[in-house]
Amino acid sequence: MRAFLTAEWRHLVMLNYVVEPDLLRAYCPNGVELDTWNDKYYVSMVGFQFLQTRVCGLCLPWHRDFEEVNLRFYVRRRSADGWRRGVVFINEIVPRQLIATVARLCYNEPYVAMPMRHAIDMENGQLRNGGAVEYSWRYQGEWNSLRATVVGAPQPLTQASEEEFITEHYWGYTAQPNGECKEYHVDHPRWNVWQVRDASLRCSVASLYGAKFVGPLGVSPASAFVAQGSMVTVGPGVLLSL
Repeated sequence: MRAFLTAEWRHLVMLNYVVEPDLLRAYCPNGVELDTWNDKYYVSMVGFQFLQTRVCGLCLPWHRDFEEVNLRFYVRRRSADGWRRGVVFINEIVPRQLIATVARLCYNEPYVAMPMRHAIDMENGQLRNGGAVEYSWRYQGEWNSLRATVVGAPQPLTQASEEEFITEHYWGYTAQPNGECKEYHVDHPRWNVWQVRDASLRCSVASLYGAKFVGPLGVSPASAFVAQGSMVTVGPGVLLSL
């Protein structure tokens, strides 16, 4: 099956928060259920670089390299080949209106366009040991951001770890206007991750995500790390038979 999108996802800052399941159930598309790690339910604020982007094999001028910040949670669906573990997005921010429009039209994903920027402490083409990664977006006249400072060198994922749970969800699910659910596959290798310090979120949570997220996102994250990333392939969406 031909890929819908190919790109590099790099320097993924992942801030993870434990929430009550009732907060998420209203966002669950039909056909999936909430996924847990050690009986905990998570949402993640994720910022990363989208690089070398191609849609249906085409590279659009001025839309190849950009930032994305999203708020997501974790679900699973039982299929003929076993459990498929995936993510559902509550909100996705990109800096170009065309990107947001294509994603909404093709998948009904909750994309919005805002001015964005990033700052990554690089040295000899690599993230510097002890360097910071920051992604920012301008909303209602104010700059919001998520940020983390890495510690040491990136390491392989530990089996059955929280980092593995957060990163090893290879399916996307999105509700459609008629109540159906669209499923798409996201293919990439396992990522190495940096441990971090000074992880922080500065965000107009109430107006951007709703008042019910103020409490969960207003505390220090339960965990945080930076993933190296890799080339990814996103498949075309398929409507599920429910």
